[in-house]
Amino acid sequence: MALDGIRMPDGCYADGTWELKMHVTDLNKDVSLRVTGEIHIGGVMLRLVEELDVKKDWSDHALWWEKKKTWLLKTHWTLDKYGIQADARLLFTPQHKLLRLQLPNMKHMKVKVNFSDRVFKAVSDICKTFNIRHPEELSLLRKPRDPKKKKKKLEGMEEDSLELEGPLLTPGSGKTGIIYIGPVKGSIYSSPGLYSKTMTPTYDSRDGSPLSPTTAWFGDSPLSEGNPSILAVSQPISSPDMLVKLYKPQSLLDKAKINQGWLDSSRSLMEQDVKENDVLLLRFKYHSFFDLNPKYDAIRVNQLYEQAKWAILLEEIECTEEEMMMFAALQYHINKLSIMSSDNHMNNSEKEVDEVDAALSDLEITLEGGKTSNTLGDITSIPELADYVKVFKPKKLTLKGYKQYWCTFKDITISCYKSREEAHGTPALQMNLRGCEVTPDVNISGQKFNIKLLIPVADGMNEIWLRCDTEKQYAHWMAACRLASKGKTMADSSYNLEVQNILSFLKMQHMNPDPQFIAEPINTDINPECLVSPRYLKKYKNKQVSPGRPFWPGHIRDLISARILEAHQNVAQMSLIEAKMRFIQAWQSLPEFGITHFLAKFQGGKKEELIGITYNRLIRMDAGTGDAIKTWRFSNMKQWNVNWEIKMVTVEFADEPSLAFICAEVDCKVVHEFIGGYIFLSTRAKDQNESLDEEMFYKLTSGWV
Repeated sequence: MALDGIRMPDGCYADGTWELKMHVTDLNKDVSLRVTGEIHIGGVMLRLVEELDVKKDWSDHALWWEKKKTWLLKTHWTLDKYGIQADARLLFTPQHKLLRLQLPNMKHMKVKVNFSDRVFKAVSDICKTFNIRHPEELSLLRKPRDPKKKKKKLEGMEEDSLELEGPLLTPGSGKTGIIYIGPVKGSIYSSPGLYSKTMTPTYDSRDGSPLSPTTAWFGDSPLSEGNPSILAVSQPISSPDMLVKLYKPQSLLDKAKINQGWLDSSRSLMEQDVKENDVLLLRFKYHSFFDLNPKYDAIRVNQLYEQAKWAILLEEIECTEEEMMMFAALQYHINKLSIMSSDNHMNNSEKEVDEVDAALSDLEITLEGGKTSNTLGDITSIPELADYVKVFKPKKLTLKGYKQYWCTFKDITISCYKSREEAHGTPALQMNLRGCEVTPDVNISGQKFNIKLLIPVADGMNEIWLRCDTEKQYAHWMAACRLASKGKTMADSSYNLEVQNILSFLKMQHMNPDPQFIAEPINTDINPECLVSPRYLKKYKNKQVSPGRPFWPGHIRDLISARILEAHQNVAQMSLIEAKMRFIQAWQSLPEFGITHFLAKFQGGKKEELIGITYNRLIRMDAGTGDAIKTWRFSNMKQWNVNWEIKMVTVEFADEPSLAFICAEVDCKVVHEFIGGYIFLSTRAKDQNESLDEEMFYKLTSGWV
C-alpha cells in the first residue's frame, strides 16, 4: 500500500488529505472526495461533477452545509476558511427549488425560488415576476397553526382542497405549467426587471386589466405568454365553507402569535428550515403603501384588496356593523364587475390598442398630475378651526358626561374655552396633540361622531373624547387631529384630501338608498354568507330569534341581503378599480389598521402586555382590551438596540425615558425588523429611482450584518 493511502487515527491520510462526504440530491447519491483544507469550494464542485460524469447542467447547484445551516457560495474560499473538516457532510443541491406560495387572495401558486438568496431578495424576485411594484412592503409568513385542529391529516386535506395553481406559463414553453422565479444568468429562470420609469405597464382605467401593448413591457416574463391579468382579477368566494375552514384569531393574543411566523428577511429560506414544496404565505407585511397608482398597480391593488377583504371576513380587524355592510356592498359590487369584465375581455381579446395613443395618453395624465384643490388660499398662513365641540374626560367612578366648549384648533394644539366670548383669555383646557393616538367612534344611524384622543404624558396617556354634531364638522376635526398627531398642521397639502376621504368613507356607510336608483330584487345572486363575517351573521340570527317569533334561515339571508343592497346604492356607480381603491382606503380608516401585535414584558412590569408597531410609532397596549397605555413616535427616536443574549429590545428617545422590553413567544429579531423596516420605508421618495437600497435595509433590520 502506498504511503499516501495510510489512514491516520484522526481520519486524515499520511499525505495530509482527508475524505469529504457529499450527497448529490438530484441523483440521491453519496460521494466522497479526497481533499485538503487548501482546496477552494469551486474546485470541490468541479471535482465532484467530474467524478459524477453525468451530462447535466449543474450551473444552478451549490454546496449546503447542513450542520452549520449555511450555503457555501463564496467559491474562492477554501475549506479551511469555512472551517470544514472531515466530520462535515455537504449537500450538492440546486439553489432554485419549488415553493408553494399562498397569495393574499388565498390562491396557491407553485413557484421556483432561489433558496440561497436572502428572503428580502427572494421576495423582490417573486414580485418582479408577478409585476407587483414596491416589493419591500411584502414578505413571507409561515402558515399559522389552528390550535383546535390537532390531526395533521385533516389539515393536509383542507389545504389541498383550497389549492388552486394558476394557469401561468413557464418561460420558453407554450404549455401551461409552473411559474419559475429568480434570476440565474443564462438559464430559463431569467426574469427581467419589469417596471422602469420609461417602460411601465398600462392598464384599463375601468377595470384595471392590462392593455394589449402591456405584453411588450413584460418581455420574457412568464406572465407575458399567458394571461397577464390573472393576478389582477378578483374571484368571488365560492362557498361559505371556505370561511369555516380558514384560521380565525379569537383574541389579540392569537393575532400576536400569528406574527411569530414572519421569516427573517436577512437570511435565506434554507437557513430558516424551509424545505422544498413547503407552503408559505406571501403577504403585505408593512402597512405603508407607497405610490399606490391604479394605472400601474392593477395586480398590487387587487392583492391588497384581497388581503383587506380576508382580514375583515376572518375578523382579524374590528369594524362596526355599518362598516361591515359597506365592505360587503363593495365586495358585491367588485364581484359583479369582475365577472362582467372577464366576459368582456374574453369577447374582445383581439382588440388592439394603438401604442402611440396609449403613450400620449399616459404622458397627458402625467403632465396634468393628480386632482388638486382649485383654491390654494393664503400659503403664508396656517388654517385654523373654531367651533363649539363637546368634550369629555372619562374618569373612574364618574357619571359626568360631555361638556360643551368653544374650541380652537391652531397648529397642533386644541384650546377649550367656556364660551366664544372668552376665547381671548386663558383656556380652561389645552391639548398638544403631537404623538397622540386618534381613534374614531362613529355610528352613522345614531348620528354619533366621536373622536377619541389618547395624549401622551409623563406617566402614560390622558384620554379625551371630542363629540361633533355633523359629518362635516367631524371630518374637518378628525383630519386635523390625525395630522397633528404626526406633528403636521392643517397647512399640510394632505389636509383637504384627508377631509374628503373621511367624508367619502362616511357617505358609503349611509343606509338610505338614493331614490334615483332602483333597488335590486332580494332574490338576486347575492350570497351574504360570503360577504359578511361569521360574527355579524350570528348577530343577525340572535336578533331574530325570540320567544313566539318564527325563525327560518332564509329570513336572515333576506335581511342581510337587503342591508347589503341598500348600502350598495352608495357605491353602484363606481368602476371596478375605483371600488377596490375605496375598499383599501376604508380598510386603512379602521382604528386597528396597520397595528402589528407582539406579546412582551416591559422592564419594571409584572405581567405580559402587548406592544403594537405601526408605520410611525410604538404602542404599549393592554393585553385584554387592546387599549393604548403609552405611545412613542419613531420621529422622536434616537436609536434602538437589542441585547441578543437576553432578547431585550431597548429604544432611546430624544426627550423621554428609554423603553425596554423582552419579547415573549417570538424572536426579538422579528420586532427589531419591523421597527427598522418601517424606518426604511419612511425614507422612500418619488423623485428617487425605483431600485431598492438593499444594504440600507439590512443595516436597519438585521442587527448584526
